[in-house]
Amino acid sequence: MIRTSRTRYASALTWFKSSYSSSGDGNDCVEVAMAPATVHVRDSKNTRGPRLALTPAAWADFVAFTGRN
Repeated sequence: MIRTSRTRYASALTWFKSSYSSSGDGNDCVEVAMAPATVHVRDSKNTRGPRLALTPAAWADFVAFTGRN
């Protein structure tokens, strides 16, 4: 399940970037925050903008897919 999210608890999330995220611009990546039942994803350049909320299973599938490429 993938949906956009504007959770009221978003300010309580701890966001992080991958240590592999570095193009020429240090802000050019996504940030991820883990919650018990949801993985939140946002654009690091627009932290107040739209976010995705994925189930842990959907996130694991995405990470596995990107690791193969």
